[in-house]
Amino acid sequence: MKKKSKIEKILKNKVVLVTGGGGSIGSAIVKEILRYPIKTARVFDTDEYGLFKLKREVNDPRLRLLLGNILDRERVNIAGNNVDIVIHAAAVKNIEITEFNAIETIDVNINGTVNMIKMAIEKQPEKFLYISTDKAADNSTLYGTTKQLGERLVRWAGVHVEKMKIGSVRFGNVIETKGNVFEVWNEEVRKGKPLSITDPNMRRYFFHIDEAVEFTLECLTQMKEGEIFVPKMEAQSIRELALKISKKHKIIGLRPGEKIEEILMTDAERKIAIEKDKMWVIKNKF
Repeated sequence: MKKKSKIEKILKNKVVLVTGGGGSIGSAIVKEILRYPIKTARVFDTDEYGLFKLKREVNDPRLRLLLGNILDRERVNIAGNNVDIVIHAAAVKNIEITEFNAIETIDVNINGTVNMIKMAIEKQPEKFLYISTDKAADNSTLYGTTKQLGERLVRWAGVHVEKMKIGSVRFGNVIETKGNVFEVWNEEVRKGKPLSITDPNMRRYFFHIDEAVEFTLECLTQMKEGEIFVPKMEAQSIRELALKISKKHKIIGLRPGEKIEEILMTDAERKIAIEKDKMWVIKNKF
C-alpha cells in the first residue's frame, strides 16, 4: 500500500505522455496509470490499429490518442505541451528487423529519442522515464547499441537539465510482448511443428508484463538525475522453458549479433550500482 500511495501522489492530477503507447508494454503502462487519479493519458504512436485497439479495450474519457512519429519534431512538441510526466517506450525492437534496417533503427531509436529529450528540455515536464533493455549492457546487436546510446542521452540530460527528474528502466524480455519467443512457440504448437530454439545453452531474463509495469511506475518515485534502474531477475534456460511447452525442438542457430547469455549490468556498472530490495540503481557517473 505504501508503494501504491507514493505512485498515486506522483500521478495525481497529472498529464502523462506515453510514447509507443499502442505497443505491448506501452499499452499496459497506459492501462495501469488509468487506475490512478491522473488528469490525462496521452498515447503517442505510429500504429493506428494499436491506438484503435487500446481505445476499444479502455473506455476512459481521460484517454487521448495521438497518431504521430517521434521523428516528427513538430508533432512531438505538440504532444508534449503542458505534460507533467513522459514515459518514452517507442522504439524499433525486433533483433532481425533492426539488424537489416540499420538506418531506420538508428533514426527511430536514437534521433527519435533526441527529439523527445529536446522536447522535454523545452517543455520542462516534472519527470522523463526512458524504457531500455538488458541488451544495452555489453551490447552486441544494433538494437542494444541504440538503447545504450539512449541511456547515455538520458544520463547526459540528467546532469544538464536541473528542474526535470530523469532516468532509465532496464529490464529483460517481457513474456507477453508481441513478437517474442513465446508467441513463436505458441504458433508452432498450433501447427504441430517443433519449437524453434536458437541454441540449447541460451539463457535469458524474463518478466511478466504486470511486473514490468509495476517496476516502471516504482522507478517514477525514485529517479533523480539520470540513474538506470535494473530489476533483480533470474536468468532462465530457453531449452528448459521450451520443454515445458513441447518435447519436440529444432535448433535454428543464433541470429546476427545475438549472445548465448545476456547480462543485466556490466562489471563496471555493478561497481557504481546501489543495491536495493528488488533492484540495482546504477548511479549517473557523469
